[in-house]
Amino acid sequence: MTLSDEPRSATPIDVPGAIVAPTQAARERAPRIVLVRHGETEWSISGQHTGRTDIPLTARGEEQARSVARVLEGQQFGLVLTSPRIRAAETARIAGYGDVAEVDDNLREWDYGAYEGLTSPQIAEAYGEAWNLWEDGVQTDALGRGEQAADLHARNTAIIERARRTLNHGDDVLVFSHGHFLRTLTATWMGLPIRAGELLVLDTASISVLGFEHGNQVLRSWNRTPWAE
Repeated sequence: MTLSDEPRSATPIDVPGAIVAPTQAARERAPRIVLVRHGETEWSISGQHTGRTDIPLTARGEEQARSVARVLEGQQFGLVLTSPRIRAAETARIAGYGDVAEVDDNLREWDYGAYEGLTSPQIAEAYGEAWNLWEDGVQTDALGRGEQAADLHARNTAIIERARRTLNHGDDVLVFSHGHFLRTLTATWMGLPIRAGELLVLDTASISVLGFEHGNQVLRSWNRTPWAE
């Protein structure tokens, strides 16, 4: 089943904080933000935190991206955005959107600061006790790099405001990004704190949909993995 075959809300929308009044098309058919996490990488296999590090997809990750293409086939988007990282941009290209995807730096992965490239057990050992990204955040490195919840919220808000211009004209938005960032983006979309992203597990090359119901910004579907179907 392609994404265009899936049901969508027919409820008229009233987008909170609208920049322009919704068009008639927007009122007849609630638009969506489709989220795609990039395909598998060597570090997604090993569990290493991959923020700034720019590594490519594995061969399996490329095949996963091709399965995303099959689901998105025939779907029209008014705006396509991608993280600047190779793993996201390559997923967008293989999925068939390389020519239209616009790079938005706000879609880059969480900057893990001093924890870049480390696994959770390694971080817990360095931290000195049990560690949880969503509760404890990250430590900045020697160059002052590392993001906290407020930093992620600011980037989420910028992406949502950019997407809103397209949504308000009744068109869908497609986003290629990263696991932790997309989880924080979804939490912000629903009006939840960043740490709520802890409850939103997201697999590689998964497809999720944000949308509207009765004027509320909601989660319509989550973590579909077409490569496993």
